[in-house]
Amino acid sequence: MERDIFVMQQLREGQTELFGELLERHRLPVYHFLFRMVQNQPVAEELAQEVFLRVYRSRAKYEPSAKFTTWLFRIAMNLALNWVRDNRHEMGQGSLDEEQADGKVRQISDRRPDIEQQLVHQVKLGEVRDAISRLPEKQRAAVLMHKYQEMEYTQIATVLGCSESAVKSLLFRAYETLRSRLAHHAV
Repeated sequence: MERDIFVMQQLREGQTELFGELLERHRLPVYHFLFRMVQNQPVAEELAQEVFLRVYRSRAKYEPSAKFTTWLFRIAMNLALNWVRDNRHEMGQGSLDEEQADGKVRQISDRRPDIEQQLVHQVKLGEVRDAISRLPEKQRAAVLMHKYQEMEYTQIATVLGCSESAVKSLLFRAYETLRSRLAHHAV
C-alpha cells in the first residue's frame, strides 16, 4: 500500500500527528505547482495552505480510489483554477477558452524549457563545472566556497589560511580565467 494512503487511513483513525509527514513530503511540489499556475508567490503560499487544510478536514471522508497525489493535486488544481477565474485581472490574462476579437482562440505558450533548452542548459553546466575543475587548486576552492557555499571573504581566508586581500586576488584571477574559457557562452 502507498505510504500516503496508509497515513491518510491513520489520520482517519485519529492519529493526527502523522499529518506533518504528508505536509513535509508534498508541501514543496504543491507550492511549485500552484506558483506556476497563479504566478504569484503569496497567493501560491496561501493556496498551498488551503490545500492542506482541505486535506486535513477531509481525512474522515478520504477514500483511496486513486493515488493520494492525484487527489492532492486535484484539490490544488481546482483551487488554482478558481483563483485564476476569480482574479483574472490580477494576472493580466483572460480565460484560457476566451476568443480574441478576430475570432481566433488564444494560444497559451508553455513557459517551461523544452527538451532542447534543457539539453543546452546541461551542456553549459557541464562546461562551467569543467572550467572550474581546471582552475588551480586554491582558485577552485575559493570559487566553490564563494559561489556555491556563499561564504564571505573572511571565512574563505580562514579556510585557505591566507589574507582577505589574497582571497580577493584569487577570486579575481579565477573569474578572469573562467570568463575567458566560457566567453563563447556570452554571445
